[in-house]
Amino acid sequence: MPVPNIVTDARGLMQKAVEHAQGQIFKVRTGRASGSLVENLKIEYYGAPTPLGQVGSISTPDARTILIQPWDRTTLGAIEKAILASDLGLNPNNDGSVIRVPIPPLTEERRKEFVKMCKKYAEEGKVAVRNVRRDHLEALKVAEKKESFSEDDRKRGEDEIQKITDKFIKDIDVILAAKEKEIMED
Repeated sequence: MPVPNIVTDARGLMQKAVEHAQGQIFKVRTGRASGSLVENLKIEYYGAPTPLGQVGSISTPDARTILIQPWDRTTLGAIEKAILASDLGLNPNNDGSVIRVPIPPLTEERRKEFVKMCKKYAEEGKVAVRNVRRDHLEALKVAEKKESFSEDDRKRGEDEIQKITDKFIKDIDVILAAKEKEIMED
């Protein structure tokens, strides 16, 4: 595999690792209501675990409430159960046709817990990026021996992969800093 292909592959995998970390970080709730908090919760729907976002509409009528309106009212109990079983610490109110989920204001202690959780997700993302770097640096060494491209080409590839790694790690830090600010200032 030529050097540019190895570098391109590394870039794509690192991008996916950053996107995954970003998704995990964005799921962590702030004091504001957001449909993304609950849309991926799995509920039992006709015997299959189904994301909540696929069984009803999720809206935020105000900054402190999530409104879930299922398309099939028989799912109300399952939705309520899924929210209670999640680690979000939310208490849904079921009125027979919709579920209202009030978002309580965050205490200072809870905010710090959420920041800690975000840092954990960011670190997992960075580890994933570094693992991609390690694997592709190894692939460059193997390819150099097999395909006999020069040591200079391998070194250029290694430098390029390191630059990409640094960029994606910085991207994760920026995402984390923004989320941390959002959590602490609500």
